[in-house]
Amino acid sequence: MSLMNHSPRSRTADALLAAVTPAIIAFATILLLRFPPAQYSFYPRCPIHELFHLQCPGCGATRAIAALLRGHFTEAMSLNALITLLLPFAAAYGILCYCRLLQRKDLRWPQPRPAVIYAAFAMATVFTVIRNLPPHAF
Repeated sequence: MSLMNHSPRSRTADALLAAVTPAIIAFATILLLRFPPAQYSFYPRCPIHELFHLQCPGCGATRAIAALLRGHFTEAMSLNALITLLLPFAAAYGILCYCRLLQRKDLRWPQPRPAVIYAAFAMATVFTVIRNLPPHAF
């Protein structure tokens, strides 16, 4: 299934479309650097953590990305190691999609094999269990 059709566009439309993604990334970067999530409460709260007082696989992701933007890798790993380690792969995939957009190629949803999907769910589950164990469990 294609996410983009090949309708003719003007050069202005192409330039605007190409500028949207970097503008959004720049805005998000400025937002995270200017208003760190640990100091401002307008960032969304995790409903799982609010209800069950457990950290889901995504808890701490915004704070981890903000720490990475400030160059604090160790802090990012302590906030959310899964997101910190997967971020380079997500960035590479994002760059690939952006390049395909600029080349007017079709954007397609990834079609991972079932084994990859099961492995990802297993990894997220193990990560979630380990991060919710008491600190003195090891």
